[in-house]
Parts: sequence; C-alpha cells; structure tokens
Amino acid sequence: MDTQRALITILAACCVVGYGFAATLKTVEVKRDRDRYQVVADTHLAAPPSAIYAILMDFDNDRYQQISEIYKESSYLPPDSDGTPLVYTRVEGCLLLFCRSMRRVERLEVMKPSFIRATTVPERSDFKYSMAEWTLEPEGDGTRVVYRMEMEPSFWLPPFVGPWFLKRTLLHGAPAAVGRIEELAQALEQRQAAAIER
Repeated sequence: MDTQRALITILAACCVVGYGFAATLKTVEVKRDRDRYQVVADTHLAAPPSAIYAILMDFDNDRYQQISEIYKESSYLPPDSDGTPLVYTRVEGCLLLFCRSMRRVERLEVMKPSFIRATTVPERSDFKYSMAEWTLEPEGDGTRVVYRMEMEPSFWLPPFVGPWFLKRTLLHGAPAAVGRIEELAQALEQRQAAAIER
C-alpha cells in the first residue's frame, strides 16, 4: 500500500481509475523521457461535469484531504502578480524506504466547467516542471474525464520507477481517490437539486 500511495503522490494522478463505483477506466498510458514522466488517462465518472469541476476546484475546506489521505494540506493562495489564481498542495508518501513530503504551488487556468490546467511554479515547488490538465465533457449519464499530466521532479527517484511500474501502480492504487471524487460530485449534485426544489 505504501508503494501505491507513493506513486499516486508523485504523479498527483487522482483522476485515473475507479473500483466499486460507476467510474470506469477506458485507457491509461504512461511514458518516460529521461527524467520527465507523462500520463494520459481516459475515465468515465457518473456525475455531471459541473459537479466534478466544483470538487476539483475546491482546494479549501479540506476537500483534497477528503479525496485522498496523501494530501496533508491544500489551499488557495493570493493570486499571482497577473491575477492568475494560485493553489498550494502538500502530499506525503513512501516508496519502499524512500519517503517524501512534496509541495507544489500551481497556477490555474480554467474554462468552467470543462477544463482545468495546473502548472507548477518551480521556484516554489519540489518539481522542476509539472503540468496537469483535466478535460471534462458530457458522456451518456455522466462525464468523460481525460487527464493529462507531465512532470519532472526535482528530487531523485529510484531507477525501477519506470513506465511499466507506474502504470501498474496507477491501475491498482488510485481507485479510492477517483471513487471519492465521483461520490463527492454526486453528493454535491444532490444538494444542488434539493436546493432548487425548495
């Protein structure tokens, strides 16, 4: 479990797979080019785009801690000098005997409720480079979520952490997190529907 949690932490890929929920993984690809890793995952969640978007954008209120226990802190920061929203997250995890606390400050670019891009500010983070994108579009009774992430950590990773190992870990290690996103989005949708009926 520590190994799985660590790789999820390192990749920050909370939107990858589902298990025991309606969330369905269609495809996942993991590539490595020298020290840079790329992940692309195509998932279906049984909740509307607006609700999933709201959950992913809720960095306050301990929301990310509810999604996964690897998140120890998450919050909005004062906007960047050009007005771009900034967010802070800190995660913790262990890969065998290799344990780390990793922090990221990211600039957010969004198109509500269909697109989120988070780009790390390297001088304020433990990553030389990190960019994650979520594309949300209606699909049947829910939402197609395409997650794209590319990152290069500023810390050493064990040599066995290659694409095959990462893909295997993601396929088996992230179900609770993505299921929790779906569950939180469904609960939010129900609360909003109840408020309209009143």
